Amino acid sequence: MNRIIRITAALALTLSVASGAVSTAALAAGAAAISGEVKKIDEGAGKITLKHGPAKSLGMEEPMTMVYRVKDPVMLKQVKVGDKVTFEAEEAASGYTVTKMEKAK
Repeated sequence: MNRIIRITAALALTLSVASGAVSTAALAAGAAAISGEVKKIDEGAGKITLKHGPAKSLGMEEPMTMVYRVKDPVMLKQVKVGDKVTFEAEEAASGYTVTKMEKAK
């Protein structure tokens, strides 16, 4: 019986380490910059509407226009409607959140 418990514990540890590596890889992939254009800014709600190309880091294969939350509301003051931007975003339980954004050069 102890052998079964040790094998189960070893397997659980192995799976835990493996999923940690996958999570780290997913985080690294999530840092890919996405090109887009600002369509709307809602400072009161802390949201921005971006028209963008494929965002493979978010699992979006097709171009689309979406509303995103922003991690830091200061980002909304640095852009205006019509600006071309590059941004990074992540998926959370509450939706997609822009974590970094700058005007495209």
